[in-house]
Amino acid sequence: MLKNKLFRTNVIFFTCYFLYEWLANAAYDGQYKQHLIGAMLYTPIIFAATIFTIYVLIKKFYLAGKKGAFWAGLIISMLVFGITRRMMNYYLIYPQTWRDMQSLFFIPKIIFEIVATYLMVALNVMIYFMQAWYEQQRITQTLQKDKAEAQLELLKSQVQPHFIFNTLNNIYSLSTQNNPNTSNLIYRLSSLLSYTLYDSRRTVIPLEQEVEYISNYIELEKIRYGDRLDIAVNVLNDTRHIGISPFLLLPLIENCFKHGVSNEIDTCWIRMDILSNDGWLIIKVENSKPSNGKCNGERNGIGLENVKRRLEILYPNRHEFKCINEDQTFLAVLKIKTMGYENKVLVGG
Repeated sequence: MLKNKLFRTNVIFFTCYFLYEWLANAAYDGQYKQHLIGAMLYTPIIFAATIFTIYVLIKKFYLAGKKGAFWAGLIISMLVFGITRRMMNYYLIYPQTWRDMQSLFFIPKIIFEIVATYLMVALNVMIYFMQAWYEQQRITQTLQKDKAEAQLELLKSQVQPHFIFNTLNNIYSLSTQNNPNTSNLIYRLSSLLSYTLYDSRRTVIPLEQEVEYISNYIELEKIRYGDRLDIAVNVLNDTRHIGISPFLLLPLIENCFKHGVSNEIDTCWIRMDILSNDGWLIIKVENSKPSNGKCNGERNGIGLENVKRRLEILYPNRHEFKCINEDQTFLAVLKIKTMGYENKVLVGG
């Protein structure tokens, strides 16, 4: 891509230079033929000097760390191209207009030709480096995006086996007790795996679909806890226009079970509130803890850390996430600034 851009730039640059040397100069004295000859002679000289400077001196010597060879080559090439241009003027251009009274190798004249040539070379080199810099920025941004997407996929893949592992443990626990609810649990797990296999591949899904997934997950867990677990999921206003990344909220609920209520032997509770306010999606997840006040904050595993890393990738500078660990409760509060992309609800993924 950079080579194509450089080719187009060179075509435009040297076409403009040719027209300048010919038409702009001829506009002063009306000598169109003489200036056409000059443009036809000067343009190849400057083109050759530019190509040699960029692709030989800079790329093969300067960028390779051979500074001495670069400066020596630059000085020699400046003399060669400067003298060549002086000879063209002396033998081909000046005899057509006026007689040059100085010798061929008159130093001030040669210096003038070198400066006239290498001002154009320097301009072209500057354009080359600007294009190379912009291309490098584009590549860097692409690599950063690819890296972020790869990391995001890794984090999503961590959620799924983690959830399946926990649920299979539940199934195993019930099966060892010959619990009649085992078959129902397997059916629910099958439904959730369908969500896992297909919807998790999408970048964003409707929030209500994620909430439905969480509700199914909760039903699976409630079979294990029975009547001693009081759990509520409250959607407090209309959030149908909001989209969210799949499996972003699940670890919040998993954390409640794994590091909160699972350690209680008495009545326990979980509450999840979801609302949209002033362009912010707000999710509050709170659970009870054992009377000794331990768990939740002790070892969060991959759950909450997974959420934090994914938020940094998905919603940079437009999210807030904090956890409040008290003696008998644990509260996680997530705020996401919703924007156009998420709000386009994404039935197509």
